[in-house]
This record gives sequence, structure tokens and C-alpha cells, in this order.
Amino acid sequence: MPCLPHNSFRFSSSHTKSRIVATLKAFEAGLRQQDPAFCKCPSSLLSIMPPTLDTFRQQFPALQNKAYFNYGGQGPMPEQAIAAIQQAHHHTQTIGPFSNAANSWIAEKMEGTRTAIAAELQVAPATVTLTEDVTVGCNIPLWGLDWREGDHILLSDCEHPGVIAAIAEIRHRFGVKVSTCPLLETLNAGDPAAVIAQHLRPTTRLLVISHILWNTGQVLPLAKIMSVCRQHPTQSAPVRVLVDAAQSVGVLPLNLVDLEVDFYAFTCHKWLCGPAGIGGLYIQPECLSEIRPTFIGWRGITKNPQGYPTGWQPDGRRFEIATSDFTLYSGLQAAIATHHTWGTASDRYQRIVELSAYLWQHLNELPHITCLRAAPPESGLVSFQVQSSLCHDAIVKTLEKQGFFLRTLLYPDCIRACVHYLTLTSEVDRLVKALAVFVS
Repeated sequence: MPCLPHNSFRFSSSHTKSRIVATLKAFEAGLRQQDPAFCKCPSSLLSIMPPTLDTFRQQFPALQNKAYFNYGGQGPMPEQAIAAIQQAHHHTQTIGPFSNAANSWIAEKMEGTRTAIAAELQVAPATVTLTEDVTVGCNIPLWGLDWREGDHILLSDCEHPGVIAAIAEIRHRFGVKVSTCPLLETLNAGDPAAVIAQHLRPTTRLLVISHILWNTGQVLPLAKIMSVCRQHPTQSAPVRVLVDAAQSVGVLPLNLVDLEVDFYAFTCHKWLCGPAGIGGLYIQPECLSEIRPTFIGWRGITKNPQGYPTGWQPDGRRFEIATSDFTLYSGLQAAIATHHTWGTASDRYQRIVELSAYLWQHLNELPHITCLRAAPPESGLVSFQVQSSLCHDAIVKTLEKQGFFLRTLLYPDCIRACVHYLTLTSEVDRLVKALAVFVS
């Protein structure tokens, strides 16, 4: 009889699943009637089907007994990642935390993690710098460029406060000019690339944007924006682009080589569901020589036989500093592997946008609730405003007591719900029902 591969099925709805199960049961019944030997088989065809999403979610303790919509803040770790961290701690303590064996193990885990991240971005491992979070990744090129008085930095009006504050300090120290382009107004109409083009100057050296805007969920046309910056005439060097990818890694299927992005900073504790404390920075090879390390340690340097510093590591490692919690690398690798058992990056993204559209549609059916986007979102972030006697903060706190985890944003003043491929439609239905109480 034909063999059914383990990953043959991905159910987009319970209706689809029930039809497949009914078909398999009927097929089994027919085989049992035609071939009595089939009755002696130890398992049925249903036993080789992949786990349902309900079963798959059981690997994530944070998804039990609650409806989690805060993936954009921090993703839930799977049990495999938690266990891998614990096992890594036990292993290093057993072999000796500061020993040749431990150092070899750490180096192996570090490069394995770099390779795993590079595969998600479809880049060479040597182009990846391991950091603690996205903010550190952004600060590497921000402080690594050789700023001159009069240089211009352009950023959007939807960037994270941590990045805005760093740029403000650079302006204060080096006398650079800083301006903002209004991308918020392009959420439902307009061309973000065209708006950026209008705000570039001959002195612009760096554009700072997010791939997915953290407050509205808008996905910016990064390839088009890169083309605009490449073609823009400047007084000296081309306009470089720093991308805050906090909300895009783990959501979008990515190929940073094709996007031709210069700097792409990200974290791994949000949509990748890894442990807090691991992030990274992709640096396009031709940009490596344009930035210099600001914080310096033994991981980023080369040494002579006497141990004296002689220069920088030849790749992204030059921006790594010193001791990190190396046990977290095992956790991240386990988290990435867990996602792969469910499906490809494209599979996961397709489900994310289906779920965000489902939430967006049902929110729009409620009176006195307005989604910021006028069309279904292209990411897992759904931001909306509620006209109620309670403020947004009070609504979110009340919902959390009921087992619904969301967050508020200050600009625009709204509530943000995040859906992942792990989200259940039943969770969305329950959330919408809970929100209806505030506007009834």
C-alpha cells in the first residue's frame, strides 16, 4: 500500500482536518474489507499523521491555561529549549566550567548557533554577529560609523524608543543632523519608499527603519527602499540602511542577500521563541570595513603568540565582546528546530497572515473598535483602538486577569495583539468575545 509521509498534512481549518480524517477512516475500512491481513497491522493510518496544533502547543508551557497574544514582546519557549539550557548548565559544570573541554564545547555551540541563525536569514555564517538583543545590534553600526559634523541620519516616525535615544546621543556628541520621515501616514495609503526618497539629503549617511513597524504591524517594502537609497546621489559615500528586525525575524521568510540590506539587527526571544539574551546583527560584507568596534573584548580580536592584540577578527565576530550566557545558545537551537518540525518559514508565515486576517476581520465586526490598518495585516501584529469608558491600559489589565495577554502602545494610542502560527482560532474567538464586553 502507498506510504503517507509524516509531514503530508497542514490543516488550515478544523473543517479541513475533519474531512481528511473521515477520508482516512473510510480508506482504512475499505482496506480491511479487501485484505484481511490489514486487520493485523498494529496501527492505523491515522497514527502516522503529524500532531495536531493542539498537541504541538503542549510543548510550550506558556501557552497552557491562557490566551497568549504577546509574541511581539516575548515569545514562549518550548520545553525542548528549556531542557537544552538546563542540560547545557549541567554539562559545563560537570566537565569544569573553565576548562579546555568547556571552551571547546562553548566554541562549538557558538558556531552552531551562528549557523542556525544564518540559515534563517539565508546568509553566510561569517556575516552574523552574535549579540544579546536587537538594541545592541542596532548600536553596533550606529556608533561604529565614522560620524562627521553635518552628516545626516534619517529615521522613520515609527521606530523604537531605544533606537531613537541612541541617535539623539549621537547627534549630541558628533553634531550630526537628524530628521524623521512620516511613515505612519502610509499605513493605509501611500508609498513608504517614495516618502523616504523625498526626505533623503545629499548629506544622508544612514537611514534607520524597521522591517515590520512595531506599533502598526506594517511591512515595509525593504527591497524597494534599498533601491531608492542605492540610487540617491550623495556628497560622498552611499546611503547605508540599518534595519530594526525585532518583529520580522521569525515571521517573514527572509533572504537578506536578495534584499541587499546593509545592517539587519534582530532578537531571538520574540517570534523565534528563543531565550531572552540572544540577538544578532547581519552585516553585508562590503559594509564590514565601514564600521569599527565600539565595545571591545577578547572575542573580537586577533592575538599574536604572546597573547597581545594584533587586530580584529576578519568577520562579524569582531563586534562580539566577551563572556555571554553560552547555555542560551543550546536553547535557541532547540527552539529553531522545534519550529522546523511544524513547517517551513513560508508555511509558518502563511498561517500567521491567515490568523491575523481572521482576528482583524472579527475585530472590525465589533462596534466602537477600530483597527489601525484598513486592510488585513501582512504580519502577526494587529493594533486597534477601543472606544470605551475604560482606557486602553485598564482594558489590557482586565483582560490579563481573564487569561488574555496583550499590550498597549503609546504611539499611536492603541492595543496590540500578536498572533503566531501557534495561535488557535478558538483563542481569537474568545478574545473577540471578551473585547465585546467593553464596547457593548
